[in-house]
Amino acid sequence: MLQKFKEHININFPFLQGKKLLIAISGGLDSVVLTHLFNQLNSATIALAHCNFKLREKESELDEEFVINLSQKTSNQIFTIIFDTKEIAKKRKTSTQITARELRYNWFKELVKKHDFDFVLTAHHADDNLETFLINLTRGSGLDGFTGIPAINGNIVRTLLPFSRAEILNYAKENNIDWREDASNASTKYVRNKIRHKVLPILKEINPSLLETFSQSIENLKEAQTIIADRIEDVSQKIISSESDNLQINIGLIKKLSNPKAYLFQLLKDYNFTEWNDVYHLLEAQAGKQLYSKTHRLLKDRTHLILSKLENNDVFEEILISENLSEIKHPIQLTFSEVSELNEQNKQTIYVDKDLLNYPLSLRKKQNGDYLYPLGMTGKKKLSKYFKDEKFSLLDKENTWLLCNANNAIIWVIGYRQDRRFSAIQSTKKNLKITTL
Repeated sequence: MLQKFKEHININFPFLQGKKLLIAISGGLDSVVLTHLFNQLNSATIALAHCNFKLREKESELDEEFVINLSQKTSNQIFTIIFDTKEIAKKRKTSTQITARELRYNWFKELVKKHDFDFVLTAHHADDNLETFLINLTRGSGLDGFTGIPAINGNIVRTLLPFSRAEILNYAKENNIDWREDASNASTKYVRNKIRHKVLPILKEINPSLLETFSQSIENLKEAQTIIADRIEDVSQKIISSESDNLQINIGLIKKLSNPKAYLFQLLKDYNFTEWNDVYHLLEAQAGKQLYSKTHRLLKDRTHLILSKLENNDVFEEILISENLSEIKHPIQLTFSEVSELNEQNKQTIYVDKDLLNYPLSLRKKQNGDYLYPLGMTGKKKLSKYFKDEKFSLLDKENTWLLCNANNAIIWVIGYRQDRRFSAIQSTKKNLKITTL
């Protein structure tokens, strides 16, 4: 296996040679063999990283002790960390498996950044790949879930993917390699173990060459995936436009496609939406209907679906502005200065009669019942009617800030229209120039 592995690295991963590599090691068979193989190659600088998740009581302590001893025997630097995984999972309200995975990879990122590692190596192999495929099959998955574990994902590299568990076990026995056996691997409590111990033996009995044929199927699916990616790229250029930080999907054009639901899935699958029937039904929903993923919002406007990223910034319901304040920078930038001359105003600059202002002024979003007397127009107009007449999108309405007097009267629909009640009429030192960027 060593020669086969060496050839595999030279052909598929030549970029690893001479690099600084961090191997994720549990103490189990796969990660110990991976460590042994790279030490035999002697073509890169190797360090080990071990997580003690405290999930197996004394056994977890013995795993940590084992990998520390191994690092001493192989002269590999080692990093270890302990997580109270069950307690963290309880606080996050996630499973211990998901929590452990997130903790593990986040810690790897920290190590890479702090110690300048080039790549992180994990010991996933061919059987892991097949098990993952079957898990995704039972749960329902798009094409991405059926193309297997990626050999390269950013700086995460999986060099053992072509090798079976049987090959790895034989190599360990032939080279008298010791490892730690995780007793929980024999349990069928978890879905992966059920597939490993109950499903795969039957499938391998039906087809002894299952791993080889599975690998070929994965390659076929990856080729199909490239064709789909090309088509989606072509469609995206025709039906998707960007405005500020938002994406707008043309509803009329996507409804003309052969399978709008399938196209929506491909276009939006990277934005963490899960209820795809609801996403599809958004095409026929009333304007204003919206859906949320954990990271994004999808809003139905009159002619477009608008995708926007959810921000973690504080929600500003109202910002008070005192009389002596000359500038604010957040959530938008405004400057205030007394002037004696009135120059031509525009959408970014207005002039108001300071004698008409009652402090503190406020900066806020729209409210029910808002109205204004638009400068340059006659009469009074509801803000909702002004938005409609000016053809504001739903997102425009939500993102527009209002500068208001202390009695809540609108002074300026910022960036759009001033209220004429507060407009400076003559040049005096009581005029206030207000500018936004």
